[in-house]
Amino acid sequence: MNKLSAFLSQNAVKVENVKYAASKRFLDENKMPMEWEICSITSTEDEDIRKACTKKVPVPGKRNQFVPETDYNAYLGKLAAKCTVFPNLNDVELQNSYGVMGADALLKTMLTPGEYADYVAKIQEVNGFEASMEELVEEAKN
Repeated sequence: MNKLSAFLSQNAVKVENVKYAASKRFLDENKMPMEWEICSITSTEDEDIRKACTKKVPVPGKRNQFVPETDYNAYLGKLAAKCTVFPNLNDVELQNSYGVMGADALLKTMLTPGEYADYVAKIQEVNGFEASMEELVEEAKN
């Protein structure tokens, strides 16, 4: 096998979906926490989510100059929703049961703040982020 063939799609190791108990409040028939299924996404999909959560804001004191600003809370919510395979967050019945519309809104309503923070951290881990997005933002600010 030549060195380049190692990079061919068919030779790349596929990223496996991960099972994760996001909450102890959702129990199966054996009273065990339900496992959620998380998948990894491509860099292109991640870029699309990031773009959807980025807007241009004017630079104070500079006419007609703008700088991109990403809403990282929205980004992480959309990322978590996109990476959640099970439960199906786009299920209308599930959304109606919580009185929300949209997968990311459902996720934030289903989980407590601590559960949500842990879940988002797991999503980032599955997608290969070493540090959490909040840590990266804080590091960039300093």
